Parts: sequence; C-alpha cells; structure tokens
Amino acid sequence: MRRREFIALLGSATVAVPIAARAQQPGQLFRLGYLSSNSEDKQQAQSYRIAFHEALGSLGWAEGRTIRIDYRWGAATPERARAYAEELVTLKPNALLATNSTCSEALQKTTKTVPIVFTNVSDPLGSGLVDSMAHPGGNVTGFTNYEFNIGGKWLEILKEVDHRGPDIMPQSIAIM
Repeated sequence: MRRREFIALLGSATVAVPIAARAQQPGQLFRLGYLSSNSEDKQQAQSYRIAFHEALGSLGWAEGRTIRIDYRWGAATPERARAYAEELVTLKPNALLATNSTCSEALQKTTKTVPIVFTNVSDPLGSGLVDSMAHPGGNVTGFTNYEFNIGGKWLEILKEVDHRGPDIMPQSIAIM
C-alpha cells in the first residue's frame, strides 16, 4: 500500500482518495487501530468518529464488512497512551491512526513497522515523529495543525501593533 493512499484513507475525515480494493484479499477485513486522547462519551470525539465513518463510507469502506476499527479512548496521559498503543499493536492492525501528539508518540515508541497516521500534531518534526516535513521517513506520517510559514505573519502583525498601536489590530486581522 503506497504512503499517499494510506494518508488519504486515514486523514481524520478528510479522506479524499480511495485505497484500491484489489489491495485486500476477498473476505479479509482491513484492520485499523484508532487511538484518541478524547473520552468516548465526549461530543467532539463522537462528531469526529461520525465524520470519519461517513468519509470511509463514501469511499466504499464499511465497518464490519471491509474494515474493522479497534478504538481506544481516553489516552490523555503518556502512560495510558502507551498502554493502549501496546494493546492496539498486539491486535496486528494494518494501520494505526493517532489523534494528537501524545497518542502519536506512544504509537511510534511501540511499533516501527505498522504504518501510523497522525492528526492534530503541532510540531511533528520537533517532537521526532518525522525526519522532515517533505519526506517523513519511517512508519509515521500525517497532518499538522500548524502552518509554520504563518508564524512570520504573526510576528509582522505584532511588530505593526507595537509600532502603530492597537487601532491597527482589526485591519491586520482582516488580512489574515
């Protein structure tokens, strides 16, 4: 399975490109481990889960028919995330999805062979999840929730506010 196809499948409800059906053996389920720091009963977690299922469904994937998803919720601490990561890897998934830095790091420490896709990670390079933004390397890739290039724009706005005073703020924010 190619990296871009893999990312497309697991991109946290932003799935856009289907994985070829021929990659699966007839009757064999694709197995996905899903590790989240949210508690299962949290409304936001359920919204993400519903959107993820809808995106998978639009690509022809159906839980129980073509894919099995093993969820682990409430991995908010590194210790708990590591325990859940070990559980998921023991289930021999085809791929793993992590919803934040804590979960991503726990999965990365647990396996070097199972592909891992992360979402909502601010600094995958600085945290050691990837070797570079252009070529992640290893078995970990995903989506960052911060665009580093915009940091310069923020600094520019702060300097302008400092120089011209608070009256510039609404105009600067509108530019963004």
